[in-house]
Amino acid sequence: MQSSSPAKPAITNPAIRNIAIIAHVDHGKTTLVDSMFRQSGIFRENEQIAERAMDSHDLERERGITILAKNTAIPYGDHRINILDTPGHADFSGEVERVLTMVDGALLVVDAVEGPMPQTRFVLRKALELGLTIVVVVNKMDRPAADPARAVDRVIDLFIELGADEDQLHFPVVYACGMAGTSALEPTDEFKDLTPLFQTIIQNIPAPPGDTESSLQLQVSTLDYNDYLGRIIIGRIQRGTIRLGQTVTLVQRDGSLSQHRVSKLFGFEGLKRLEVETASAGDIVAVAGIPEVQIGETITDPQNPEPLPLISIEEPTLKMTFSVNTSPLAGREGKFVTSRQIKDRLWREAKSNISLLVEEGKTPESFVVSGRGELHLSILIETMRREGYEFQVSKPEVLTKEIDGVLNEPFETLVLDVPEDIAGGCIERLCQRRGEMQHMENNAGRTLLEFHIPSRGLLGFRSEFIRLTRGQGMMTHAFMEFRPWVGEIGSTRNGVLVAHENGEATAYSLKNLEDRGIYFIKPRATVYRGMIVGEHNRQNDLLVNVCKAKKLTNMRSATADVLEVLSTPIEVTLEFGLDYIATDELMEVTPVSIRLRKENLNFK
Repeated sequence: MQSSSPAKPAITNPAIRNIAIIAHVDHGKTTLVDSMFRQSGIFRENEQIAERAMDSHDLERERGITILAKNTAIPYGDHRINILDTPGHADFSGEVERVLTMVDGALLVVDAVEGPMPQTRFVLRKALELGLTIVVVVNKMDRPAADPARAVDRVIDLFIELGADEDQLHFPVVYACGMAGTSALEPTDEFKDLTPLFQTIIQNIPAPPGDTESSLQLQVSTLDYNDYLGRIIIGRIQRGTIRLGQTVTLVQRDGSLSQHRVSKLFGFEGLKRLEVETASAGDIVAVAGIPEVQIGETITDPQNPEPLPLISIEEPTLKMTFSVNTSPLAGREGKFVTSRQIKDRLWREAKSNISLLVEEGKTPESFVVSGRGELHLSILIETMRREGYEFQVSKPEVLTKEIDGVLNEPFETLVLDVPEDIAGGCIERLCQRRGEMQHMENNAGRTLLEFHIPSRGLLGFRSEFIRLTRGQGMMTHAFMEFRPWVGEIGSTRNGVLVAHENGEATAYSLKNLEDRGIYFIKPRATVYRGMIVGEHNRQNDLLVNVCKAKKLTNMRSATADVLEVLSTPIEVTLEFGLDYIATDELMEVTPVSIRLRKENLNFK
């Protein structure tokens, strides 16, 4: 079913502005929203709001990134500005793409020092394709090395590179210090408050079109859940009016229709949802009373059930297998451990995370999960383990496709910011991984490197990069396009040390085997045969006995081995494990532990 054009010209709601805030990771968009909150008057003067208030998810606060798109509304004079804070990382592109269909314009926030970065390219391309009006905000003007003219020039270059038309190239620019809550229309002007930013939004972002008298059309852009209300849908009313208690029709992806009653209707103000009786075209609302719904479907008038076009999402580029934990320690630390529980959780995630694809695996106890990148999948894994799930995952693999009879694989744009003396080593490693350098720039003792590289070449590189730069480098990447397969990429990882038997690791054994490599475990850690306990200092895998105890004599006590001085082991984190494991290895994930193991526990 295709949507039809309204029977009469659209009527605009002049009091509303719908905007998205898009930017690269850590360019300050969420902090900028905090300052907009404070200056809009929606909070009492003595009311405390948390820093990065829009990042409400635990993982967002811990990692300092936005994962889930969120919406809010703030008043400004006679206007209401609906703001959608979007993820800056390309792995969460599904969130970005569906949110951009709800707005008429976007604030493109760029760092005054760094300018546009890889993720900026991705979200800006999407915004330009949708014809959104762009307001560029050059943020962090208070940084010592701020160069706003250079940042704007680089934004213009990026617009041209992405095919922006003449109108789109004439974008307004606002200069801001998001943390301080100040802005100006020129870099040399006095920075007082965010009034210049608010006025630029009102003057340049168009009011939302929409005929309030026509039949209802509301597209589902985001899903939420409440224990009392059940499924809650969030979306923008494209046409018509919706009322509390109204009967509506849901047009599903397959074209089937079902009728429901609107049990609750909410608008937004600040961080709160407010119950409302009615909402009209241009409004962004939350609706309860429709239990089975998927993102992209349309809520319409029962008398005229016209769907909107389904939201188009970039296809996944990476896949991995989730399966029931089969290690000897299975079931000891997790609450949800069965294949049915894991399957239900993955399918539930796929309903709300539209850039995620879940399929049946080779066995009834395994499931193939495809996503937009390692970060996208690692966030899902971390969320599940915090909820009490226990499972195991395979090494991520890139998804390929055939184009005109040629096998193609995903390529990414990679940008590294590293100390000058380390740049040569990074270039050498990336060339080994089939990377092609596009740009190199030196500035104040640091080097900025830009590469085009197969996604395969980045698997396992992050942990190597951290070691190579001793934690002093910054690495960002974003999906670029599919290109012809470049051939095999050699592995630079050494072999692993594999536990020979079940038991408890002893300091005595670890000390005696220190010359064989670096360990991932500490004394008294529980191990099992086939578990990876360290990295060998040679290319081959090696079975080791880490449970051997020191023989006691009348001259030594049973606790003597705890005095052994051992090297600090490598901490096995989720990201480290995903980067590290090979194709014949698995990562065991529980609410308590992350363990690495051989797929075949009887490894010889």
